[in-house]
Amino acid sequence: MTTPPHTTLTTAPLAPLLARLFEQADAATSPAAAAIPRDERDRLMQSRTEYLDLYGRLKDLWLPVSRETGALLYMLARSIKARNIVEYGTSFGISTLHLAAALRDNGGGRLIGSEFEPGKVAKARIHMNAGGVADLVEIRAGDALETLATDLPDSIDLVLLDGAKAIYDDVLRLLEPRLRPGALVVADNADMCPAYVKRVRAPDSGYLSVPCNDDVELSMRLG
Repeated sequence: MTTPPHTTLTTAPLAPLLARLFEQADAATSPAAAAIPRDERDRLMQSRTEYLDLYGRLKDLWLPVSRETGALLYMLARSIKARNIVEYGTSFGISTLHLAAALRDNGGGRLIGSEFEPGKVAKARIHMNAGGVADLVEIRAGDALETLATDLPDSIDLVLLDGAKAIYDDVLRLLEPRLRPGALVVADNADMCPAYVKRVRAPDSGYLSVPCNDDVELSMRLG
């Protein structure tokens, strides 16, 4: 009888850590977020000038990917044997842990994340240590349009967009020269950035792009 294969994602210390973090995210509340009317929050999330103020007010909100999207990220990164990953919008690091697990199981690599809120950066780094993947992850604090403008790998295999929706296109354009042919771009909550979706789905965009897993847009860079 053969032993079923194990992955970093499905074994300790990462699996129980993710289970605990998802439970915390499900139970978490944010008085500051609750005080913002839904229509105003949606407007601010799509604003190209007010997103930093909004995310500062949402500093206690987890804003994680779903469990299904987390698993999808792991599978995509494994399937393309990703070695260099860039993440826009780390939050408390749930998505980062999934991607770092894939790097570990691919034999190593580098994940560069960007998060505006310093408190989230600090907690995300604690979670990377607890999950045993800190050696694979660098989280940069600040506005992604600045933190992701320099010192990136020459070739990027996968990008996760999960920060302020209004600048998805700006972040993608920043990273685009380094995307290798066949690189994947995963945009969470893409329905909140119709201009981004329109661009990556355009016939002359340089991408093949489809919606998947509810509000996730999956795009492949054509080379």
